[in-house]
Amino acid sequence: MSRKKTESKAPLLKTFKLTFKMFQLWQKEFPGMFVPQIFSQLVGTVSSYINVYISARLLDEIVIGRDWNRLWFWVLMILSVNVLTNILFAIILAFQNYQLWPYQYKWKKFYSDKLFGIDFASIDDPKNRDLMEKINQGEFHNGWGVSRAISLTSAFFGGIFGIAGAITLSVSLFTSRVPESAGGFTILNNPIFIVFVVAVILGVTFLSSWFSVKSSAYDEKIVSFSGFSNRLFGFFMSFADKGSRALDIRIYNQDKFVEGFAKREDLAFSPKGIAAKYAKGGQGIFAAFSSAASGFFTGIVYLFVCVKSWTGAFGVGYITQYISAITRLSTNIGTFLSTLGELRTNAVFLERTFTLLEMPSVMQKGDVHISGEKYEIEFRNVSFKYPGADIYALKNINLKFKVGEKMAVVGENGSGKTTFIKLLCRLYDPTEGEILLNGKDIKEYDYKEYMSIFSVIFQDFTLLPFSLAQNVSASESYDEEKVVDCLNKAGFSDRLSTLPDGINTVIYKDFKKNGVDVSGGEAQKIAIARALYKNSPFIILDEPTAALDPLAEFEIYSKFNEMVGRKTAIFISHRLSSCRFCDDIAVFDDGRLIQRGSHKTLIAEGGKYGELWNAQAQYYA
Repeated sequence: MSRKKTESKAPLLKTFKLTFKMFQLWQKEFPGMFVPQIFSQLVGTVSSYINVYISARLLDEIVIGRDWNRLWFWVLMILSVNVLTNILFAIILAFQNYQLWPYQYKWKKFYSDKLFGIDFASIDDPKNRDLMEKINQGEFHNGWGVSRAISLTSAFFGGIFGIAGAITLSVSLFTSRVPESAGGFTILNNPIFIVFVVAVILGVTFLSSWFSVKSSAYDEKIVSFSGFSNRLFGFFMSFADKGSRALDIRIYNQDKFVEGFAKREDLAFSPKGIAAKYAKGGQGIFAAFSSAASGFFTGIVYLFVCVKSWTGAFGVGYITQYISAITRLSTNIGTFLSTLGELRTNAVFLERTFTLLEMPSVMQKGDVHISGEKYEIEFRNVSFKYPGADIYALKNINLKFKVGEKMAVVGENGSGKTTFIKLLCRLYDPTEGEILLNGKDIKEYDYKEYMSIFSVIFQDFTLLPFSLAQNVSASESYDEEKVVDCLNKAGFSDRLSTLPDGINTVIYKDFKKNGVDVSGGEAQKIAIARALYKNSPFIILDEPTAALDPLAEFEIYSKFNEMVGRKTAIFISHRLSSCRFCDDIAVFDDGRLIQRGSHKTLIAEGGKYGELWNAQAQYYA
């Protein structure tokens, strides 16, 4: 079975820097969110130790003092402390919930806004896609990253407060003296003996914590190995919920196929997977040693405290105080050390998050405004290759077209058609050459303003499970008459008349059980209506009908040609049904522009276009 390299831990100084950096981000973006977490830990620690102290005094008074007035005093004290701390906790909890409930939404929005601010070329880079996958894997599947930083930082401070409180209540255990009448037991007063006992107690505490950290280190190995397992688990969790899969599942008994994955040894959480092997091996052994050391520690504490009390160093009430304090000291030291170890692991995930959030925008974005209503676009000696690629996706493209023209860009799959559109819409910048709008390099124009002149219907366009009107307008607010007009132009009027709530009908059933499903052809019409609603001077169809037969594709293109009117329209296709009504046809092959002209001219010329047309002509008869 293969093993992935485990996640390394960040150095301690780097851990504190990254965690503090995260804290600064919280304070800036979500002010006041983290302070209640720390204050809650402080109040909880102080109140618990006050309860230990008062309980000890109450027990002493019951067993030794028997003073009724002092007994009532301690009873009222413990009641008052508990009432006040519970009220304070309720206030803190309410404020915590007020801050934390919207936190996930606020963080996702902040994260998404940052992503949308990064150049598409950077986001589309496989290296950065892998980075985002690792961030999502850590954050949402394994619980590492930003969310873990909140709980770990809170626990870290809780450990510090707990250690301080335990030391405060246990100091007198070592300073209280055994009376001389105790004979040989007076050795308990010897500073060397006291140092020895303290060393043993701390040594066993750290040993138990070390074993615990070594055991939990296997969890980190499992995290680094479980990426595929978690993705597979997430897929299978929703496997039967997808209505589109229901028929295949039943016809081919795919549920049985899924069951087979549970037995695979290369999945982290299967009975024979890495998690089970670690539990039966090193992880389980270290956990057992940790428990054994913890039990040994408890025995030492009980022996030392009880002997000192038996020899007369302090009363019975102090037994509960000291045992509780020393036990909590051990627990909090263990919490502190394990939390520190987890913070170091988590820093690796935080570093990835900051790498993405701080990714610079490298595309030049000018400030020149686009003026006028006539546009001429020119590709001048444009070549392009994707990041990390050795082969050019486009090579030495020279092309010019004006507003109002209708151009078909055709070629076989992989010929560079979609890359051409990505460059035109400035999702990428050319590797070589330049693209001009009205004679000026498009890099000099305001980026968002330049993007606004394009409406694109991509091959894998997306509709959202919201109202029809919101899908067409791509907004919560919309012009109802304009929505209806665009849907009618897109050929959706017949279907629209059957919808229960008209343009307010919700499509798909993701969020509304009585949502309406639409067919592939209807979805394409909605996407076309969305492009028309934007009312941009350039409309581009990037093979949105690839799944349809050529005749149905021809019909859609024919209607769309009427819809766009005098706008500039660019049709991208490896099939030629769109070409006969276009003013101009550009033929791409292997990243190069090899032919250009009208349908009639190119048919007469032959070449690649003639080859493609003759191969497909039977479908257009």
